[in-house]
Amino acid sequence: QVYLAESGGGLVQPGGSLKLSCKASGNIFSIIAWNWYRQVAGKERDLVATVTNDDIATYSPSVKGRFTIFRDTVMYNMVTLEMNSLKPEDTAVYYCMVRNGGYDAFWGQGTQVTVSS
Repeated sequence: QVYLAESGGGLVQPGGSLKLSCKASGNIFSIIAWNWYRQVAGKERDLVATVTNDDIATYSPSVKGRFTIFRDTVMYNMVTLEMNSLKPEDTAVYYCMVRNGGYDAFWGQGTQVTVSS
């Protein structure tokens, strides 16, 4: 079992930056990939970014070049999503999700990001 807690959401103006963090506890050494998803009310939850244990990062086309995902390579219990050049369409609830070696998925509770002037 892995438990996740996101932090760092909030209100930011267009063009601004935010940093989201996801801290894991429990069986953290079972994690093989960290993911950030986002969801707008009434729509599906979409994958934003992924980083593997090999530190290979991938991004959705809508955020590539603006967002950066990286792992804590000291304690191996945290992932950060740096979001720059934010746009109103980035407004959503952002969720952290990890997968373990058995490909089980564990989700955080989500954190709201609002981009508005």
